[in-house]
Amino acid sequence: QVQLEESGPGLVKASQTLSLTCTVSGESITTKYYYWSWIRQPPGKGLEWIGYISYQGSAYYSPSLKSRTSISRDTSKNQFTLQLSSVTPEDTAIYYCATHTELGQGTQVTVSS
Repeated sequence: QVQLEESGPGLVKASQTLSLTCTVSGESITTKYYYWSWIRQPPGKGLEWIGYISYQGSAYYSPSLKSRTSISRDTSKNQFTLQLSSVTPEDTAIYYCATHTELGQGTQVTVSS
């Protein structure tokens, strides 16, 4: 069973870069046809897909966030990372990492102005 766990700062100042790590267990992030996503849910709103990195290491981003987003991976640690730059209070949300069958528990990130 794949398990995902998000980690990172819970509070980020506006204009800084948000950085979160997802640690994966139960499956290698290089296993064929697995795609590893970041998703978020702002308060009072629905889920928003941010982007994913493939088992081959290629990353794809939501057009609305593409200019500020970078997803990378560390295969030696079986982790993948989200970086979101120039954050504003509108980036306050619960951030989840996910694959097609599993969702992490999520981590609250608050952007202070």
